[in-house]
Amino acid sequence: MSDPTAFRQNLTALPGKSIRADVPNTYWKMVRYHFRKRRLAVLGFWVTMALFAVAIFAPLLANDKPVLAVYKGAVYFPAFSGADKVGPMVWKDLKKRAPFVYHHITGKEEAYLFWPPVPFSPTEYNLLEYLSPPNTAHWFGTDDSGRDVLSRMIHGARVSLSVGFVAVSIALAIGIFLGALAGFFGGWTDIVISRMIEIMLTIPTFFLIIAIIAFLPPSIYNIMVVIGLTGWTGVARFVRAEFLKLKQLDFITALRALGASNKRIIFLHMLPNAMAPVLVSAVFGIAGAILTESSLSFLGFGVPPPEPSWGDILSQSRDYIEFAWWLTVFPGLAIFLSITAYNLVGEGLRDAMDPKLFR
Repeated sequence: MSDPTAFRQNLTALPGKSIRADVPNTYWKMVRYHFRKRRLAVLGFWVTMALFAVAIFAPLLANDKPVLAVYKGAVYFPAFSGADKVGPMVWKDLKKRAPFVYHHITGKEEAYLFWPPVPFSPTEYNLLEYLSPPNTAHWFGTDDSGRDVLSRMIHGARVSLSVGFVAVSIALAIGIFLGALAGFFGGWTDIVISRMIEIMLTIPTFFLIIAIIAFLPPSIYNIMVVIGLTGWTGVARFVRAEFLKLKQLDFITALRALGASNKRIIFLHMLPNAMAPVLVSAVFGIAGAILTESSLSFLGFGVPPPEPSWGDILSQSRDYIEFAWWLTVFPGLAIFLSITAYNLVGEGLRDAMDPKLFR
């Protein structure tokens, strides 16, 4: 039969055959196919995408300055990236109303100001609205300094996700490098690196992070680096196991016989085939890094003030938990949803990458 599509469809229709015409025939297409069949994993993926969008566009969503200003025919976008005023207009002296303010400058001049949905800065103090409950002006209420909780949570998403992605990137770089060396060369290299992994696993990671950060100046960059330097062991073990399995296969033996260098074999042939479990570990690692950063901020070792953080908002609720319930519910729910979403994506990827499902 000359038509491969028709042949595949006819073969599928035969009794006792397990070939399915609707299943893709490449590995990553099959992974995507099986991942999309898991509704909770797909839901978690879209939640993570929503959090990612909130983190990227945080200044457009919550700010005490206009997003867009039109004055004397000139358009200023984004207006908040420039000075505190355009012409005679000073942002802090103008009344904020969503979605925009129509403000007369003189009898002949006028301006249009478009404010973000949450017209408050995460560091804007207002002691007259001290611990205000959720209302039409402050949807998630205010904290003990009169700062808008929703604005701080929106900008706190940027901090939490930045820590998660950067820390996991550092852990991946260290874990892939050491795991590849241990699995490919074996011998004393494998013994030394394996003992390093075992030593790291015997130390409680969270207490080690607290001990290191206690001697460092408070900084978000120190938190990223410390979490990354202490979270590489799982990745290294995955990569080592995959390399030990791959170097016994025939195509690696053929590459050695053809005279391929170790560098070429590792980076062009073995590493791409060993990345599947690493991706799953990375997704779980992001959730763990977000939880670690929130825990450190809750204990006072996290991002220094006035930088907003979910853990810092949650920490403020300890003194007002009896009546300021919004300081506990909203940041706690954000941490719960983000970690759950990443865990659902990780579990979905882990199941979708299982070759036993490809039938």
